[in-house]
Amino acid sequence: EARDKSPADAKVTGFGTIHGRPVAVVSNDFTVLGASSSVINGKKIKHVRQVATDSGMPLVLLGESAGARMPDRMGAAGRAILGQDGAEYLRDRRIPWVSALLGSCYGSSTWYSCLSDFVVMRKGAAMAVASNRVTELAIKQSVDREELGGWKLHSETTGLVDAVVDTDEQALDVIKRFLGYLPGHNMVPPPRASVPENSDESILEILDIVPESRAQVYDCREVIRCVLDRDSLFELKPRFGKSLVTSLGRLDGRTVGVIANNPKYKGGSIDPDACAKATSFLVLCDSFNIPIVFLVDQPGFLIGIEGEKRGAPGRIMNWMNALSQVTVPRISITLRKNYGQAYLNMGGGRNCDEAAAWPSADFGFMNPETGVNVLYGLRREDDPQRFDQLVSQIAQDSAPWDLAGLYEMKTIIDPRQTREYLKQILNIYSQRGDGVGKHRLSGWPTSY
Repeated sequence: EARDKSPADAKVTGFGTIHGRPVAVVSNDFTVLGASSSVINGKKIKHVRQVATDSGMPLVLLGESAGARMPDRMGAAGRAILGQDGAEYLRDRRIPWVSALLGSCYGSSTWYSCLSDFVVMRKGAAMAVASNRVTELAIKQSVDREELGGWKLHSETTGLVDAVVDTDEQALDVIKRFLGYLPGHNMVPPPRASVPENSDESILEILDIVPESRAQVYDCREVIRCVLDRDSLFELKPRFGKSLVTSLGRLDGRTVGVIANNPKYKGGSIDPDACAKATSFLVLCDSFNIPIVFLVDQPGFLIGIEGEKRGAPGRIMNWMNALSQVTVPRISITLRKNYGQAYLNMGGGRNCDEAAAWPSADFGFMNPETGVNVLYGLRREDDPQRFDQLVSQIAQDSAPWDLAGLYEMKTIIDPRQTREYLKQILNIYSQRGDGVGKHRLSGWPTSY
């Protein structure tokens, strides 16, 4: 009876093109049995996924589903259906996966989104392990759908969503734009685009954007826009871990990934969410041959009880572990502050291929004022003249010139030369491995 009422068994699959390049698509039809998962439509998804992987084309998953089809899953026979595809939830990142959350997403739509490299969510959609109705029955209390799995939860708290839009059409446009930065598969570099006119002009404004004083803040997105080709910035997870910006973009037509501290939020100090965000981005870039640019201005990790409860040390070391395995070019530029252990996480030492600094860079172990208090037990109100003298001494010791003299900093550049410097360096490194990395992070978990 259900067979006659379930066209395509609720999953529409096929192949097409985006910007002239082939893609594979799996789309859920919620009007058919709630797009619930069954044995037959599972075979369809497996086939399309395998063809996409073997043929080297991105997989696009358009999510809106009610979870498992209950009659198929009941009893021992239903259990025997599960787990027959041992690679169903394997991600080796040979091809990009992108997911759109376009309605109620439970079961397979949730699982595939959490396995994807990029997730866009429409406002009003929901993603959770189970629906609020099932959850209410399980825990015997009222559950709000938005609170359970709405866009604010996943874009601001869990970080499982990379972009939020208002309409389905906008979601498709965002997917197209994201895929424009990536190769079709991991054995070729990303496509190179033409450089928009006047892309070299914005960098001349950079001295007006970044204050000389470490105590003054700015929005690092303005710096990134000056450095990248005009209108090419594509930010991921903008509402999550906001003291760190991760974005794709183009430099001289080449795709790059940018990791930048943002002093506008928490002074640029790095919290556990920002750590997870950075690690996820490193994995994306290394898996798909995207060089990484660090723009550094950070006072260290945000310390405190809340961060420790959320596993800050583990998040910090996850980041370092991933960074140590990155095989694409890593270029680090220090703008102002670069303190503590976070110096290493942001590409310091042997954790980058090229390191440059602005003359305003400060490589202290910590903020000079804090350092005076820790080292000498002195506060400004105790002896203002002595305090300022010691602060000046510590600041001088942490200037970029001495680090450059030890060849730990390869060059010191005028801020207005930042874009040209990166263009030249990336051109040199594009010769390495024909622009293809070794993908040591291809098996890294997508969600953790």
